[in-house]
Amino acid sequence: MGKDFSRTDRVGQQYQREIAMILQREIKDPRVSLVTVSAVEVSRDLAYAKVFVTFMQDDDGAVKAGLKVLNEASGFIRSLLGKRVRARITPELRFVHDPSLNEGIRMSRLVDEAIRNDKQRSGSKDGDE
Repeated sequence: MGKDFSRTDRVGQQYQREIAMILQREIKDPRVSLVTVSAVEVSRDLAYAKVFVTFMQDDDGAVKAGLKVLNEASGFIRSLLGKRVRARITPELRFVHDPSLNEGIRMSRLVDEAIRNDKQRSGSKDGDE
């Protein structure tokens, strides 16, 4: 019988919810607008957390600027997190870009485009006969 849901996973989900609220309500920097916390990986000793974020703008410059702002504000975010979550240790935060959402949107657009092209081709073949 293996572990279905480890403590680090539960703590990571709690941190994900709280960090998302902090970014939404407390961080006023315009370079960090429209940011989503997609996941949080917490180390086994709960001392470090890797926060995966997604930016709605797909521009590399904007993503790098947003990550820089978040990593510079990690101490402030960590202090707010420590006040909201009752834990003995508040982890050191490191923000990392998660391109999976934008990649999924891109793949969805490609599939939609392929379906549209197939319908156009099948429609033109029917008209030729």
